[in-house]
Amino acid sequence: MAQVTTLAMWEQVRVDTRRVAGIVNELGETSARNVIELALEQLAAKLTAVDQALDRGELALAVADADRVARLAWQIGLLSLAGVAMDLGSCADRGDRVALAAVQARLMRVGNRSLTAIWDRTALA
Repeated sequence: MAQVTTLAMWEQVRVDTRRVAGIVNELGETSARNVIELALEQLAAKLTAVDQALDRGELALAVADADRVARLAWQIGLLSLAGVAMDLGSCADRGDRVALAAVQARLMRVGNRSLTAIWDRTALA
């Protein structure tokens, strides 16, 4: 009889709290919250766009959207998300479809956790 082990797909996301604090210091609490909320909405839309483009086989569009995710995530301090989005582009450049599928799934997991992590931080501020 074979033994099946379930692996938990969980990882810690990294948020650059100094970057978030810098945004708050530069813009003020209310404006910073508005800017971060807008960025989160854009990130959520781009994550969905990447996922859908990959599912349709539109690799160039997916890579372009992943690049936008990486840049926007970096600007608001979502380091893990920015890194995974860049990894997606690297897999696409190498033509590694298996790795690309794995990174696609990881991007969705890290994306969801990152959006929640920064949303919770700004909601408490």
